[in-house]
Amino acid sequence: MIKKRMVLALALCLALIASLISGCVGTEQNPNAEYTVSFSYNYFTFDEVPARQTVKYGGKVTKPADPVREGYEFLGWFTDEDSTKEWDFGKDTVTGRLVLYAGWAADIRGEIVYPDDDKDFSSLTTPGSQEAAYEYKTFFLPEKDGTRQPYVGDLMPYYEDGVYYFYYLKDGGDSYNHSVYLVTTRDFLTYEEQQEPVLESSRSGSAQDNWIGTGSVVKVNGTYYFFYTGHNGSSTMEYQEKIMVARSDNLTSFEKVAGWEIVPDPDLGQKRDFRDPQAYYDESTGKIVLTFTASKSGVARVIKYTLNADLTGATYDGVIYTNQSGGFFNLECTDTFRIGDKWYLTYSAQDDTLWYAVADNRYGPYQPAKRIDGKLFYAAKHVEDGKNSYMVGWGRRSGSPSSTQEVSAWAGNVVVQKISVTESGDLLLEPLDCMEELFVNRRALLVEGTTAKVEAGEEIVYQDVFNCYERFMMQGDFTFSGEGSFGFAFDYNGSAEKYKMIRFRPDRNVVELVFNEGSTAITETALSLGAGRDYSFTYIQEGSVGVLYIRGACSLTVRLYGCSGKPIKLFAENNSVKFTALRQYTD
Repeated sequence: MIKKRMVLALALCLALIASLISGCVGTEQNPNAEYTVSFSYNYFTFDEVPARQTVKYGGKVTKPADPVREGYEFLGWFTDEDSTKEWDFGKDTVTGRLVLYAGWAADIRGEIVYPDDDKDFSSLTTPGSQEAAYEYKTFFLPEKDGTRQPYVGDLMPYYEDGVYYFYYLKDGGDSYNHSVYLVTTRDFLTYEEQQEPVLESSRSGSAQDNWIGTGSVVKVNGTYYFFYTGHNGSSTMEYQEKIMVARSDNLTSFEKVAGWEIVPDPDLGQKRDFRDPQAYYDESTGKIVLTFTASKSGVARVIKYTLNADLTGATYDGVIYTNQSGGFFNLECTDTFRIGDKWYLTYSAQDDTLWYAVADNRYGPYQPAKRIDGKLFYAAKHVEDGKNSYMVGWGRRSGSPSSTQEVSAWAGNVVVQKISVTESGDLLLEPLDCMEELFVNRRALLVEGTTAKVEAGEEIVYQDVFNCYERFMMQGDFTFSGEGSFGFAFDYNGSAEKYKMIRFRPDRNVVELVFNEGSTAITETALSLGAGRDYSFTYIQEGSVGVLYIRGACSLTVRLYGCSGKPIKLFAENNSVKFTALRQYTD
């Protein structure tokens, strides 16, 4: 009897449980129930995820646009973070709250190529001998004048009919006192150099333009005007610098307009440091606007002049920007341009980095300026082609290509970077769209697979990953867990005091270039670094010039002499760093 009662009780309990379950299921199947569907990119990013959706029970999710992640192929949306259960937007229906995770696979394009025909650098034992052997394609360098190697100084870009005209102050070679030369390109991958100057300095110590300084080209009613700085530092000159002009009916040769000049307005109270005109033409008013730097007594300013289309009636309109950061006596190579609904003023602070300030109007008022890139990307100005905007500057060089010498000499190679704007309105420099197309051969890594984990205690730990070629691109992701430094070591030859490092510093929120195992600081740029986050990087090097990009965050231009033919090492100090999706390409 007791046994029968126990069986009966058990049966009743099971029936009750079934009833409860049935009731719950019945509630879930309520056709009026609505559930939230959210999306996750499944890695750390500043990009905004697709908007949440509210879907009724049994309804289907509207498929969002496929996301893009540099170095990865998008696989689809999944119900789990490990990308094992893909969501079918055509068939699957919503039965409760739902999170869909993006699935990713490393985009490893091309077959692995093992190097057997690369340039042999074994006989080029010094950084100087390697530099002489490089063949620059993307980071333009003028042809040698006999044994002398000229360099590219301040660039003055102009665009018309599919051609980018890069006017520049030629430093060395057959140039006399920074005469203006021209190189053109249609794709940033091939350049055509004009051998003769388009605007030559006077070759006279008594002339105002004994030296030529930075300027710009503007087209007005079918005529091209080249506004430039006439410089003469002689004590016999009343004005060390004046604004001068040349004109042309083409873009390859300019004739100076005799007697035309602009001298500092008496209100400015100065007779020097008055230079670098940037010209704009306003068709609605028929006026030419000039902005340029004018500094006096340690106060660095950007000023504005207006003149008629026939070059008459030049008037001083006042100061549009005053340096608020301190410590700079000049704001070189100023420029203003619009992206979206914001205006940007850029300049290179004397021997410092490229800066930019933001305003709602072209002539201000501007917000406090911010740095962009590092001090090796200098004197950059913008150019636009109707689709994109670019910053065109020069990559600073060393006086001699030494492994341990500070990189600080004037002029260098042409460096072009694409301009983008973040959601907050900050400027960001990114690699050119065409740059990746240059690199077609995927190289084998020195580690197995595409993942490398670098653990470190109190010492720096190194791990071979790549070889350094004459021209290459490397890409990948990384995440870290500690507070110590980590990054890439170049020119490693067994002697710690010889090599160079691109080093991430979470303790300072910077990425920097350092020589001599970190004892000689060369350049740096700000990068907010957080442990546990995923960062994507692209590094492009040609010859001794390199640029590091952290996707959506920063760029850093570097100069690395004597690296080709040597390994690249990953390193970490007091940190644990995981590199994933590592890959390297050459042309």
